[in-house]
Amino acid sequence: MIMEASKDSYPKEFGAFLKAEHEIIYEILMLPGTVQGDHHTLFNLYHKGIDFSVVGSVHSHPSGVALPSDADVSMFSNTGPIHIIVASPYRISDFQAFNRKAEKIDLKVL
Repeated sequence: MIMEASKDSYPKEFGAFLKAEHEIIYEILMLPGTVQGDHHTLFNLYHKGIDFSVVGSVHSHPSGVALPSDADVSMFSNTGPIHIIVASPYRISDFQAFNRKAEKIDLKVL
């Protein structure tokens, strides 16, 4: 679903939040008012509410580089322990996962 949403948003970035239970990400949460741009995704965090199942974020990099920018690192530190960046051409292998410090982590796709 994430890869398809990223393809649909191309050439703009796609962005959403990740919901998990028992360490399994089971849903993406798309916030109303999210702005997708060529080099950014802006979330209106007032629409997120209090939801303890939200564990992080996912967004795309249309450039094809799945490495965090300085803005990504700043967001990671404030929005949960797990973050995924997917990169064009959006195949199942075109992603990297990071912790809140923007360090790469292993994430298994089920």
